[in-house]
Amino acid sequence: MDEQTHERVREVIASVPAGRVATYGDIAALADLPTPRLVGRVLREDGGDLPWHRIIRANGVPAPHLRAEQLERLRAEGVLAEGHRVNLRRYRWESA
Repeated sequence: MDEQTHERVREVIASVPAGRVATYGDIAALADLPTPRLVGRVLREDGGDLPWHRIIRANGVPAPHLRAEQLERLRAEGVLAEGHRVNLRRYRWESA
């Protein structure tokens, strides 16, 4: 992935507001990526300073290895999960 694309992904992730979530697919579509897996790659390699906890799977569930911390951070922003699933109809970010 070239640096310009990488930075575009970071910008889109950074624009997800507190109290909202987006899926990896949402971010990929907004950043014009061919696959949501690239969003995960950016977050894994260079996402420590981003609101990574606002990015979840398409089924509303966080990644298992991040679940506890991710749901805790989301709860602090007012995003309440039902079990381990975030209601995307209620909390999904609709970009402008």
